Amino acid sequence: MRILLKTILLGTSICMLHSCGGVPEDKADTATVENAFSVEEVLEMVSKENDVTRTLYTKAIVGKGKTQGMKFDEDWRKDDVEAGPLPALFLRGVATSLRKSPVPLGLYLGSDFPVNAANKFEGKQAELFTQIKKDQKPQFFFDEDQKLHTAMFADLASADACVTCHNKHPQTTKSDWKLGDVMGATTWQYPKDSLTYKETVDVLSSYAKGTVDVYMEYLDEIENFKASEKPEIGDKWPEEGFYLPSAEVFLDSVKKLSSYETVKHLVVTSE
Repeated sequence: MRILLKTILLGTSICMLHSCGGVPEDKADTATVENAFSVEEVLEMVSKENDVTRTLYTKAIVGKGKTQGMKFDEDWRKDDVEAGPLPALFLRGVATSLRKSPVPLGLYLGSDFPVNAANKFEGKQAELFTQIKKDQKPQFFFDEDQKLHTAMFADLASADACVTCHNKHPQTTKSDWKLGDVMGATTWQYPKDSLTYKETVDVLSSYAKGTVDVYMEYLDEIENFKASEKPEIGDKWPEEGFYLPSAEVFLDSVKKLSSYETVKHLVVTSE
């Protein structure tokens, strides 16, 4: 299965460079060495991919899964907890995968009312987050301390599962969240101010691999369930019953929902 998923991820990268017309042949050799995108463009692309993936996971897996009796818990990795990761923990898993990747892409989620005090924004980010809450527009800046180009994007309460979980959490510092509220911001970081086509695709592929790593970890967790019923894993989703999509099916759905805009951006820039 892991070999198949690597093939799918590779196919995604190739698609991003060559589908819908792709990189013209006379530019193919130079596209990988020229700085084709600003870091702001690339971080915005990967942020949009993340929005699609998290929304799909939150609504189609966690939200619908809970209606079928599936459990999701912040301590899902503990041996005595038989559950899947909550949306914020799913994102944390992606961030962990990125840290292990050779691609220097950083990701974390922060807020002014975090469940975990360590995720509270401070300094420059706290200042910029105040603006994000007003207009929901991304904020870009260069972090002088870390020497990293940084982008912050609004993280919205997009599903009932998000609102309910945060409002009822025993460590919550805010219990009146509503759908559509700006709950926090995803922060992305990269060391260079511009990227080549290859570097851009590497960033997108590294993110996609991170989502697969976490989702497969969840499926592996299910295999070890002893006291809980195991959902059937295949090509069906929780809205159809006590089912979960396989990693291949989940990734394929993400690709169908997110890749068009990303590919369009890559193709337009290459022309």
